[in-house]
Amino acid sequence: MRHYCAWLATALSLLFMGNPQDAGAGSKPSPELARHLTGIAALAQPAPMITISAGPFLLGSKRVDDDPYGNWTQFDDTELPQHRVWMDTYEIDRDEVSLGEYLAFLRQQKLHPSDELQKLIWHMITIHSVADQTLTRWPALYVTWAEANDLCMAKNARLPTEAEWEKAARGSEGGLFPWGETAPNSSLAMFGQHHVHEIPILAPVDSHDAGKSPYGLHHMAGNVAEWVQDWFGFDYYAYMPERNPPGPTSGRYKSVRGGSWKSNQIMLRTATRGGSPLDQRSATVGFRCAKASTSTAP
Repeated sequence: MRHYCAWLATALSLLFMGNPQDAGAGSKPSPELARHLTGIAALAQPAPMITISAGPFLLGSKRVDDDPYGNWTQFDDTELPQHRVWMDTYEIDRDEVSLGEYLAFLRQQKLHPSDELQKLIWHMITIHSVADQTLTRWPALYVTWAEANDLCMAKNARLPTEAEWEKAARGSEGGLFPWGETAPNSSLAMFGQHHVHEIPILAPVDSHDAGKSPYGLHHMAGNVAEWVQDWFGFDYYAYMPERNPPGPTSGRYKSVRGGSWKSNQIMLRTATRGGSPLDQRSATVGFRCAKASTSTAP
C-alpha cells in the first residue's frame, strides 16, 4: 500500500533534490567562463505572467485505499484531505525563471554563481558545445530558496504560495497532471532521466506546449521542481484556511512542487508534495514568480 506516515514526506526532498550543496557564493570564474556567463545573462528574456482568475479549486487528493499503484492514489498523507479552497485573482509566471535571468540577477547583485553551477555550465560549453543561446533558456538551477525569493522580489513579485502553485498547475477541478489524465511522456514533460545521464537533461522553459497546464503554464510537471513560498506543513491540508491559505507560520523545510527531469511519474502528479532545507542547492530545483493581481476579488 502506498500510504506512508506523514513524517516520511521528508524523504521527498531526496527524490526531488539529491545531495545538499553549499549555500554560499561561488568563486570567481575564469575569464573565458565569465564571458559566457555575461553572454547568457545578456540573452535573458523574462517570462510573461498569466492571470489566474478568482474562484475555488480542488486542492489535495481524496483518500484511495483499494488501488495502491494507481495515479489517483495519494503519494502520502500530506496531500490529504481534498477540499475546495478559494483563491483571489493572482498572476504567475508562464515559464520557470530561466538560467539567463538568474545569472543576470546574480550579476546585478555582484555575486558569482555557485561553483556547482559554474562547473555545469563550463562542462556544457566545452564538452557538449552547447551555445549561450541554448543555455539562457534553460531553467535556473542550483538556486537556494532565499535567492529565488530575492529574485522574485527584485521583479516586484514573490514566490507563489503552495496553493497558488497547485491551482495554476491543475486548474479548478483538481487535474491529475497539468495536461489532464494522460500518462506522462516525452512530449508532455521532461522527466525520468535519472538513469540516462549524470548531467541535467533540461528543456527550454518555454517548451513542451502539449504539457501546459489549464491556464497555459509550461513545465508545471518535470524539467525542474519549483520552490514555493510556504513552509512545508505535514498536516497543513487538514487545518488550512479555506480562502487564500498562506502556509504554516514556521517549519524546517520549504515546500517544493512539480517534480524534475530526474523524477519518476508519480512525482509529476499535481498533488504530490515535497520539502527541502532553505539553503539547498540542487540540479533539480528552480522556481517561478507570482504576485497579487490588481483585480479585486468578488
